[in-house]
Amino acid sequence: MDERVREHAEVLVDWSARVDPGDRVVVSVAEDAHDLGVAVAEALGERGAAVTTLYGSEEMTRAYLKAHEDAAGDARGDGFPDPAVDRALFEAADVYLRLGGGRNTAGTADVDGDTRRSYAKARQAVREARMATDWVSTVHPTRSLAQQAGMAYEEYRDFVYDAVLRDWEALAGEMAEMKRILDAGEEVRIHTEREDAPDTDLTMSIAGRTAVNSAASVAYDSHNLPSGEVFTAPYDAEGEIFFDVPMTIDSTRVRNVRLVFEEGEVVDFSAEAGEDALASVLETDPGARRLGELGIGMNRGIDRFTDSILFDEKMGDTVHLAVGRAYDACLPDGEPGNDSAVHVDMISDVSADSILTVDGEVVQRDGTFRWEDGFGN
Repeated sequence: MDERVREHAEVLVDWSARVDPGDRVVVSVAEDAHDLGVAVAEALGERGAAVTTLYGSEEMTRAYLKAHEDAAGDARGDGFPDPAVDRALFEAADVYLRLGGGRNTAGTADVDGDTRRSYAKARQAVREARMATDWVSTVHPTRSLAQQAGMAYEEYRDFVYDAVLRDWEALAGEMAEMKRILDAGEEVRIHTEREDAPDTDLTMSIAGRTAVNSAASVAYDSHNLPSGEVFTAPYDAEGEIFFDVPMTIDSTRVRNVRLVFEEGEVVDFSAEAGEDALASVLETDPGARRLGELGIGMNRGIDRFTDSILFDEKMGDTVHLAVGRAYDACLPDGEPGNDSAVHVDMISDVSADSILTVDGEVVQRDGTFRWEDGFGN
C-alpha cells in the first residue's frame, strides 16, 4: 500500500474528524476506495473507536432507483419507504466518514429526475441526522476520477495527495482574515466583465451570518478533506451570475450556467449543457431556488479543475454559490436559514476581469486578495 494512503487516513481521523476513544463512527466506503477504507479502519482501531462500515455504491443506488421507477404503476411506486434504519444509525453516531472513489462518475445518469427528487425528499431526515454528526467527506484517487479529470492515474494520485497532505493549521491562519471580513460585513458583490462570457453582477446580504474558516476539520466547522475555502450563508440575492467552470450534477455534465435572482429567488436560468439536470435541481422544493452558500476558494495547492466539486470549489481564484440548504454553522442560534433537500454548488473562475467587494471595499481583484502580493496591480 502506498504510504500516502495511511497518511491520508491519519489526517482524516486525527485532524479532520478529531476522533476520540469510544466514538461511534460510521464509515461509508465507495467501490474503489478499499485501500483507504482499510487504512481508516486501522487508524480507528488504534484510537479505540467503535466502527460501522457501509458500502457506498452508485451502481447499487442506480439499481434501486431504476427498480422503483419500473414499479411506478403499483403501490410501491407511490413514494419511497421511510428510511428509519438509516436515520437511527446516524442518530446514534458521533462521526460519519465518507470515503468517495467509485467506479463510474456517471453511475446514476439515467435515473429520472422525478425519482431523484422523490428519493431526496424521502431521505431528508437521514441527511439531517448525518449532518448532525462530526462528518467529513474525502476521496480516494481512482482511475475513474482520474479519467474524469483528464489526467493519467499516477498524475491524478499525486494531485490528490498534494491537496490532502498539507499543513492545514498554517492554511487556517491564512484564511482567518477572509473570515474576519465576512463576519463584519453586510453585503457582498461579485462583478465580472468579459468579452468572451456573460457579465456577472450579483449582490447578496450576509448581515448577521457567521463565515466558516473551512480548514478541513470539524474543529473549524469544516467537513471536507481537502478543503481551503471560507464560506457563509447569503440571502436576498439580486442580479445575475455566470458559472463558467464545468461540473457534474446528478451524473450529468453541466456547463456555462447563468442564474438570475430577484428578491433572493432564481427567476430565470440557462445552461449550455445539462440544462435539464439544472432544472431538476431547482424544481426540488422552494428552497432549491434560493442560495444556501457563498464560498471563496483559497487553496492555492489545487492548481487545476478536475470536474470534482470537492477540489474545484476550494481552488484559489474561484468563488462558488450553492442553491439549496444553508449550513447551520453560518446561522444565528434559532434561525433556520434556507431549507431544502438539496445543496448544489456551482463555480465561477474569477482570475481575470473581476472584483469581489464587501460593503463596497474591494477584497479580491482578478483572483488576488488585498493582502497578497500583486493586488495593487
